Amino acid sequence: MSLLTLLSSVFLGVIQGVTEFLPVSSSGHLAIAEHLLNMSNASQVPAFFDVLLHLGTLFAVFAAYWGDIRDMVLEFFYGIGDIVRGTTPAHAPPARRMIVLIVVGTAPLFAVLPFKDAIEGLGDNMYFVAFALLTTGCLLFASDHVRRGRKTERSASMLDALLVGVGQAVATCPGISRSGTTITAGCFVGFERKFAVRYSFLMSIPAILGANILSLKDALEAGILWEEVPVYLVGVAVSAAVGYLCIRLIKLVADKGRFGFFAWYCWLAGIVTLALIFTQT
Repeated sequence: MSLLTLLSSVFLGVIQGVTEFLPVSSSGHLAIAEHLLNMSNASQVPAFFDVLLHLGTLFAVFAAYWGDIRDMVLEFFYGIGDIVRGTTPAHAPPARRMIVLIVVGTAPLFAVLPFKDAIEGLGDNMYFVAFALLTTGCLLFASDHVRRGRKTERSASMLDALLVGVGQAVATCPGISRSGTTITAGCFVGFERKFAVRYSFLMSIPAILGANILSLKDALEAGILWEEVPVYLVGVAVSAAVGYLCIRLIKLVADKGRFGFFAWYCWLAGIVTLALIFTQT
């Protein structure tokens, strides 16, 4: 019988939705949650359910940024038409330029693909997760003290996007927040804070989708307990709804430069995790 219950499905769905977008590391918190639920090895959580949880947060991004996504899809086809007709404009429209920035920012993820299994295995090491959370807190604290930038998709360079992408690649480590790292990196290269948040979330689409495609093969090989799919879907719905609310929250606090609160939370989470480790040894 699977360890997964309706309650743990909801619990993991909430954690996934909250931590995927709030800058506090979803992978780190899921690893901690699995540890607290006596799922000491990540493989004990059904792989198909893990894939679906991430898909739920992808739905949240589409709901929150549907206007931007629609414009980029249209510009993608307009761009193909311009190439065919030889009428490519000297200055690309903002949505078309955003597509290029996202592609460049996603590229560094390919460098970590050969180490995918080793990186995922770090989630079983609670010491690593704890110190990674402490590091995330330091990054968030630093982001509040960097000079405010003005760059948007109209003025950001390809090098800016690449550097933010390197931050996203580093954030594949459990406990390092993807959104926190990419938003912080965006602030450091001079992005306007609202744009840093928008770019971070839009750049998560290919990252989440790519990770799901890579994980789906393993999930299918591990087998799917179809009788538990309704339980999985509850977790997916919860992760999507909670994720959407968290995106709205980050939008509100982004321009105020108040990520310090999340820094203190990450430090506390890291310290509490270390304390739990020491009390259980």
